[in-house]
Amino acid sequence: MTEEAGRSEERPPAGEPGGESRAVYWSTWSLEHAQDLMSIVVGVVLVALSAVLLVAGIVDFAHRAAHASALTAANILLDRVLLVLILVEIVHTVVLSLRAHTLVPQPFIVVGLVAVIRKILFILGNETRIPTAELALLIAMVAVFVAGLIAVSLFGRLLVERPSQDSRPARSRAVWRPDREE
Repeated sequence: MTEEAGRSEERPPAGEPGGESRAVYWSTWSLEHAQDLMSIVVGVVLVALSAVLLVAGIVDFAHRAAHASALTAANILLDRVLLVLILVEIVHTVVLSLRAHTLVPQPFIVVGLVAVIRKILFILGNETRIPTAELALLIAMVAVFVAGLIAVSLFGRLLVERPSQDSRPARSRAVWRPDREE
């Protein structure tokens, strides 16, 4: 590749002469910051909701333990605590998204895994009988989420070991390409 051809492939940074227009640059900048602002608002609302659910769960536990079965109260408290854990994991995902400006799949898989485990524990904690097929489906979902978490982790390591050769801006996503040689 000649030096002139190499220069023609390089794009100037956004907003500079020869790059994208100022209107496109400022529109993109405005939308990215609006997205960040909305993510912050959603994160704050989720944290507040988590705190309210946790306090309400503890108060409800104390009330039920004093007036009813401690086992029932503990089961309901466990359900609420796991719901709070799900919300906290979603907040963690929002924070990761704000920092890296990429969507990371691991927190979503963890949220799904916790949600299924929550459902299994809630069902098993109740004294009612459930169909075996429903329980088998929930257990299969746990296996699928764990397999997905392992697969995403392995592919993430491959991305780190074989970084992309492209000269893209820091905000772009890396893409795994097995056919590329280093």
